[in-house]
This record gives sequence, C-alpha cells and structure tokens, in this order.
Amino acid sequence: MELFKYLPQTNCKKCGYPTCMGYALALLQGKVKIEDCTPLVEEAKYKEKYEKLIELMGGEDGKEKELHIDIDEDLCDGCGICVTACPVNARFCPPTLSGKAPDVPHDKHQLFEVKDGKCVLLNLEHCRRLEAEGRERECHVCEIYCPREAIKIVYV
Repeated sequence: MELFKYLPQTNCKKCGYPTCMGYALALLQGKVKIEDCTPLVEEAKYKEKYEKLIELMGGEDGKEKELHIDIDEDLCDGCGICVTACPVNARFCPPTLSGKAPDVPHDKHQLFEVKDGKCVLLNLEHCRRLEAEGRERECHVCEIYCPREAIKIVYV
C-alpha cells in the first residue's frame, strides 16, 4: 500500500489503531487525518514522509470515501479467477473451492460471477473490506489474482 510506505511503521498505537497498516487503511478511507499520527507530525526524522503523505493525499485526508471495485470490461476476459479466488465466494459457495462455477441461484453473499463472458460484481456489501475486522479488511485477493489487471479496488 502506497500510504503505508510513508508512515513510521512503529505500531505505536498513538493514532488509535493497533497497527500502522490499519491506520493507513483508515487514512485511505478518509476516516482519519494525517495529523492523527503524532510521531509523523512531531518527530523530525519523519519530516520527508509527512510531506510526501500530504502530497499523496492532496488535501483529501479526513474526507470519508466509499469503496468501489471497478472491473474494466475491455481488459476482463471472463476467466473467472476472481470468482474462485475471492474468500467470500469460497466461504459461501463451496463449489468455487474446487474451481467450479458457483451454485445457481447465487448465495446472497457472493461477490462475483462471470456473465456473458465478463466478470460482474454482484454484491459489494459483503466484501471483506467492509465486513471484516483486522487484517482481513486489507483483502485485495480479487485485484491481485486477476491476470488481466481488470479489477481495481478504489476509494472515491
């Protein structure tokens, strides 16, 4: 994660989060401000990192953002790797664990399906980035395993 690189990475908890990674995710989502990381602001050795974070955030820190999973239809070839790799799909659609198509009708928790040769996002509300706690909130399996780089997780 780009923002994480510019944090102290000490897990001091002064920001109110148990880890710097958790704080970075909250910063990306607009739930916190850069200044909430007091070592970054107060300690001279982090001055360059602080300035780079301000530049990266472009004044958007502290402004709540919404999660979007964008699927580029031009890049997507409908391979279905996102369907089988997604931990939520695997949990609620057991056939995907062995690389098979999910059951029909779909479970209400299922995030992805392949329809008409393209990946389609069915239900974002059950994504681990929204429902889970701790490190699971950092999930981006669909984005990592998409061989065509058609899936992008963004906060807008």
